[in-house]
Amino acid sequence: MEGSRFVKEPFDWHDQRFDTQERIMALQFGQVDRRLERIESLIEGLERRLWMTVYGVVAVILTQAVQSILQYAPKGG
Repeated sequence: MEGSRFVKEPFDWHDQRFDTQERIMALQFGQVDRRLERIESLIEGLERRLWMTVYGVVAVILTQAVQSILQYAPKGG
């Protein structure tokens, strides 16, 4: 006797468990990648805001410096 004609291969739980684990890990890594992309985009937005603030402060300081230089410059006449 060769066995049942309905069962072609014995079911191996270890292979099935390994495949399931691989799929779960792939889903978890996909979620981590999406979270990291979101965090990176948030950091880029914060970085842009920070640089705009820095440029604004520098512009105010330069404007005040130019105004004070023009105030003490000799007036022609």
